[in-house]
Amino acid sequence: MTILLVRHGETVDNASHTFQMPDSPLSENGNTQAAQLAEHLAQFNISEILCSDYLRTKQTASHIAEKSGTQPNYTELLRERNFGDIRGLPYAQLDFDPFALDYQPVNGESWLSFDNRISLAWEHITSLAARAKGDILIVTHGFVCHSITANHTSLLAGLEAPSRWGNTSVTEIEMNSPWLITRLNCTEHLGRSTESSGQA
Repeated sequence: MTILLVRHGETVDNASHTFQMPDSPLSENGNTQAAQLAEHLAQFNISEILCSDYLRTKQTASHIAEKSGTQPNYTELLRERNFGDIRGLPYAQLDFDPFALDYQPVNGESWLSFDNRISLAWEHITSLAARAKGDILIVTHGFVCHSITANHTSLLAGLEAPSRWGNTSVTEIEMNSPWLITRLNCTEHLGRSTESSGQA
C-alpha cells in the first residue's frame, strides 16, 4: 500500500505568480489537470482521501472522488503556509525575498510554525496508514509537499528533492517507516497543453 502525496491543480494565481488566497479556485487548465490526475489515479486502490480545506485542493480532490468513489476528509493541518498580509500580491511587487528562512509574514506563519503544523499533519497521516485498507491520498499544496518530503521521509537512491512542485504532481511514499519515496513530483499524466506553472 502507498501514500500518494498530490499537489492541487493550477490556479490563475499560480500562472500569474501571485501569493494565493484560501479561496483561489482552479483555472480551466487546472480543472483539466485534475481530471487527468483522476484518470491516472484510477489504477490505485484509494481507501482514504485527506485534503486541505482550501478551495483549490477541494476542487482537485472532487475530480478524484468522483472517479474513485472515495469521499475526501478535510483538515486545516494540510493548508498551505499562511503568508499573511502579502497574500493576493504578485511576487514581482515585493522588494524582499518572501521565501527567506527568517522572513515572518505579518499575520502569517514563520517557517518554523508552518513545519510544526505539518508535523502534526504527518502524525495524522501515519495514524491513518496504520489502519488503512488501501492506498491513502493526500491532496495539498507545494510547500506542504516540500515540508513532508524534507522532514518526514527518505528518498530512493537516485531521486533528488525538487526546487518546485508541479501542479497535480504525484509523489509515492511506501506506507511504513522509514517512509521511502519511490516516485517524486511526477507529472507524466499531464499533456503538454496542461503543464504546470507557479509554486506557492
